[in-house]
Amino acid sequence: MPETAVATRSFTDKLTAARDASVILATANAGLKNRGLEAIASAVVDNSESIIEANDLDLANGRDNGLSAGLQDRLRLDEKRLSGLAEAVRLVATLVDPVGESVRGKTLPNGLLLSQVRVPFGVVGVIYEARPNVTVDIASLALKSGNAAVLRGGSAAENTNRVLVQIIQNALASVGLPADAVQTIDEFGREGAKQLMQARGYVDVLIPRGSAELINTVVLESKVPVIETGAGVVHVFLDESADRQWAIDIVQNSKVQRPSVCNALETLLVHEAAAARLLPSVLADLRASGVTVHGDERTLAIFPDAVPATEEDWTTEYMSLDLSVRVVDDLDQAIDHIRRYSTQHTESIVTNDLANTERFLAEVDSAVVMVNASTRFTDGGEFGFGAEVGISTQKLHARGPMGLSELTSTKWIVRGSGQVRA
Repeated sequence: MPETAVATRSFTDKLTAARDASVILATANAGLKNRGLEAIASAVVDNSESIIEANDLDLANGRDNGLSAGLQDRLRLDEKRLSGLAEAVRLVATLVDPVGESVRGKTLPNGLLLSQVRVPFGVVGVIYEARPNVTVDIASLALKSGNAAVLRGGSAAENTNRVLVQIIQNALASVGLPADAVQTIDEFGREGAKQLMQARGYVDVLIPRGSAELINTVVLESKVPVIETGAGVVHVFLDESADRQWAIDIVQNSKVQRPSVCNALETLLVHEAAAARLLPSVLADLRASGVTVHGDERTLAIFPDAVPATEEDWTTEYMSLDLSVRVVDDLDQAIDHIRRYSTQHTESIVTNDLANTERFLAEVDSAVVMVNASTRFTDGGEFGFGAEVGISTQKLHARGPMGLSELTSTKWIVRGSGQVRA
């Protein structure tokens, strides 16, 4: 892998370079940006050996430092995952460029022509943990939306991220785009993350991805505007009319397919009228997959192999093969439980009752609300965005999986012919 010659630069120098790069990207045409994306995708595949070698070192360090199994899974890159990342980058290249898109417009009575159009944020900062796939995802989405990206990927993935950023910078330079459009500040450690949170005037928006602790720290301490992504205390509710096979399949997929990610199921709620019919099969299927069930008293009465649930279980994002289960009186109690304990990420109902469907969709206030579907579908790639910046659980500007348009702001363009205000 050819190396990018990088002189030692100060933190401020890096942010200044990112700001300069963002000016170039803001006016780059879609064709040039797409060539950059294709170069990144090809480089990820061509340099997979170097990436995996660096990733193996990070994984070994993680095991030595007691990194949880869930975080090790998020950290791991292999040939299959790298191929998937490259395909996601290529998909982003096929998407419509959001920059310059007209949101709305009109002609005023005095003849002024108004139009509101999408524009890049400028410099997007991202702080994340043990997720080197985010390095590629953010780089591709930022590039296509005309933004420069400054990345703090955390010590757990430092070797992997360093190699990935070098590869991305080389790819950008190979098509005539500024290499400084994607940068890492990992060399500045935790102090770099703190400085990034204070870099108002250099960074336009900051996006944290990781644990609840990381996200809360960024939200509370940042002077840069933050788009909050959230931990996923995700719920599925099986109502009294739920199809048994749907219940088994949806719960199994939501919990087991990849338990370490934020859209994995953490709490299962079951209507008491369906508990005896559904729980034995649903929970036996989970147990066969290695899931530990943390059940309330009514769950324990039906499924004695469960361990008693505590109050803490209802608020826990396990990121492991653990699941809390509660039998509820009715739909009202299920919705009340979700309101109390949800992180407003994703909730799903399994039902054949149209009235319950509409109530659940209307009354559950989360970024994504589903009917008869696995929670694992809350994902930018699954939604057709190519990749995702993260899952926003806030209510300003962006909510749910964030793609290209969520990395843009707008500006008003006014065209006149000599009008003055009376």
